[in-house]
Amino acid sequence: MTGGEVVAEARSWLGTPYRHQASAQGAGCDCLGLLRGVWRGLLGAEPERVPAYSPDWDEVAKDEVLARAAGRWLDSRAGEMMPGDVILFRMRADAVAKHLGICSAVGAHPRFIHAYSGHGVVESTLSAPWQRRVAGVFAFPGIA
Repeated sequence: MTGGEVVAEARSWLGTPYRHQASAQGAGCDCLGLLRGVWRGLLGAEPERVPAYSPDWDEVAKDEVLARAAGRWLDSRAGEMMPGDVILFRMRADAVAKHLGICSAVGAHPRFIHAYSGHGVVESTLSAPWQRRVAGVFAFPGIA
């Protein structure tokens, strides 16, 4: 599998409405649901059952649930971000990481695909404000 295949699969979800905890292409998903759907499209069955979660991702307890899951199932990426990489975001410096996207372009005009409340699955510019929120970068297993 290549990063280009990951990006193509993620782009096939563009326009899917935002639905918390959902992961159904065209019907609804959240950021984790997008990642789960791309996983299923490229790798088959999901590696673990996802428990119910709230939109705040346990910010009160500061439990890094999403970061730990990323570390279990994705390969940590060192060095430059590449198309197809999974980006983990921390929305505030003192908050748990609770947003995910997939890098779709690098270089002078970096972009990423994500499911965003109120917008659905969109491709956005990986602008400086988004770049400041990056908490980790990962690759799907088996990326060539």
